Amino acid sequence: MSAENSTSGSATGGESTFTVIVAAIANLGIAVAKAIAGLISGSSAMLSEAAHSVADTVTEVLLLTALKRSEKPADEEHPLGYGPERYIWALLASVATFVGGAVFAIYDGIHTLVRGEELGDPLVSYIVLAVAFVLEGYSLRTGLRQVRGEAARLGAPTTHYLRHTPDTAVKAVVMEDSAALAGLVLAAGGLLGGTLTGSGVWDGIASILIGALLVYVAWVLGRSNAQLLIGRPVPGEMREGVREELLSVPHIIEVLELTTLIQGPTEILVAAKIDFRDASTAEQIEWACEEAEEQLQERYPAIRRVYLDPTPGLGQQRRAGRPGAGRDTGTGA
Repeated sequence: MSAENSTSGSATGGESTFTVIVAAIANLGIAVAKAIAGLISGSSAMLSEAAHSVADTVTEVLLLTALKRSEKPADEEHPLGYGPERYIWALLASVATFVGGAVFAIYDGIHTLVRGEELGDPLVSYIVLAVAFVLEGYSLRTGLRQVRGEAARLGAPTTHYLRHTPDTAVKAVVMEDSAALAGLVLAAGGLLGGTLTGSGVWDGIASILIGALLVYVAWVLGRSNAQLLIGRPVPGEMREGVREELLSVPHIIEVLELTTLIQGPTEILVAAKIDFRDASTAEQIEWACEEAEEQLQERYPAIRRVYLDPTPGLGQQRRAGRPGAGRDTGTGA
């Protein structure tokens, strides 16, 4: 299975944009409502949830920027295109989640535990939490629907696709909405504990737990985007499929070295050192390269660029007294 083998880049990009827009609109309205409820009830957990929603809104704006900028076509300044730029903005989005949500929530929770708080009427907070739960649930449903559709099309388990997909915009929405629902439950628990005991300790603990949850989300998303920025190869099964297609082309007898690089959810680069038949003419080698590219792109439409380097085989290099080239640099997924 390959989470990177997308059959329709434009369709996937449009679906990702819609998913992010839905999440942004939902979070913006929820942030305002939570802030008002937090001020009325005096709940630090509600204020932490407001900061959480503000951070999520900023995250979605950055993700929209990532989606739009990564769609720019290749030019002289960027001959391989702008695909990797989405991971820069997505990485900034994970930082926004950490700074805008996690830091504030943990600080506010500790402040509440140290200084205490005066609890007001929690009714408004309960109403806001219930409405927010419905809106966040709808946003999560939109993201999960896209993830399940892509996973089903690729024949992969949903959790496996979500873990390995290079579409980090959708991954961010699903993770943040899941964290938001968990945060709402924690905030409700803090309010209920405060109502039953008359102590703000429960509210402070809930706020710290919300912050810890956001730290985890920011760390997972940050690591995913960092790996893709550094350069992540395609999964092993797809790599073997690429090798299989290359070896099926006439005049190609061995793949000496294979390098794959994910440049975006629907952008993969393949480079390989190829040993051609010694009797092949220059024209036959040229057409073999064209056929190899066509076969690869037919099987894996996400492959946008194929670079093949005619290279003497291992036996020839040994006879010539030169080191062989049997190294495969595309290992690891």
